[in-house]
Amino acid sequence: MANSRDMKSCWIKSEGGKTAFEFRDVPMPQPKPGEIVVRTGAASLNRGELLASIGWHGLDQPKPAGRDLSGEVHAVGEDVTRFRVGERVMARAHGAFSEYVPVSEHLVVPMPDRLSWEQAAAVPIAFVTAHVSLYTYGRVKAGEWVLIAGATSGVGVASLQAAKYAGAKVIGTSGSTEKLDRLKSLGMDAGIHARGGDFSAQVMETTGGRGANLALNLVGGSMFPGCLKSLANQGRLVIVGYVDGVMKCEIDLETVHGKRIEISGVSNAYLTPAERAGGARTFAGDLRPAFNEGRIVPVIDRVFPFDELPAAKAYVENNSHVGKVVVRIP
Repeated sequence: MANSRDMKSCWIKSEGGKTAFEFRDVPMPQPKPGEIVVRTGAASLNRGELLASIGWHGLDQPKPAGRDLSGEVHAVGEDVTRFRVGERVMARAHGAFSEYVPVSEHLVVPMPDRLSWEQAAAVPIAFVTAHVSLYTYGRVKAGEWVLIAGATSGVGVASLQAAKYAGAKVIGTSGSTEKLDRLKSLGMDAGIHARGGDFSAQVMETTGGRGANLALNLVGGSMFPGCLKSLANQGRLVIVGYVDGVMKCEIDLETVHGKRIEISGVSNAYLTPAERAGGARTFAGDLRPAFNEGRIVPVIDRVFPFDELPAAKAYVENNSHVGKVVVRIP
């Protein structure tokens, strides 16, 4: 039976090649030096975590689920200088589907006043990933054409919003025309209905035969050839994910060589704590003003109560959402 020092936490496990959630009563965390404990207000789901084949949680044993949250600082550890108890924050944190979560203060960002708990919970992974992809590796510039393969996902919608904030023109792809129509209100300049294959002719037509200056592949190997063929001379291709499960594909070296294409990958798998902290700082410097000014408002598809987290998981796995799916945590 739970005691007064326990909290409710959701864990993820592998069952028959799939993932499943289970609720547990676990001890409340205490902050270590350099950490804060956040009382969670909301947390968002990330499809990559739910895929047993490539999930962040691994397949060996159950682990605390959830990766990004918003909430209020509940306690601070020794040497914490940037935050005080009671401040509203958002962070990328392991075990975000818990009532209280410990996290390094260097991975925490002050929560913009304009945002609700649910909106702020949609920011950390989606927008930090979009920022690294567009700004750090993509070096996006105003007036450029940006192709986003998988534009209706959480990271895809965030990338669309961040690219428009930078003054770029955006082409988005999706396997659903209905989803693409929903992105027009966010400023998407053109939508392409595609599930892999060669969609480069449509990109070339849209860009007046020049091609996209920057392509973000959020889908995986099935979209790689089309993204590569759609690029302009000296284009940049950033590989962000592989939710399609296609981990290998052929590379047209003639195109890469002839057009002088630059290919990069974006992942947190091998980042050091200092690199993760640096990414949080640069994101806050570049994009936090957009949230404060109301120029970017995170897109929330649906909000579930905490105890309906398994239903939220099923909803995400059904792939009918546009933007982020969030759980409200009391």
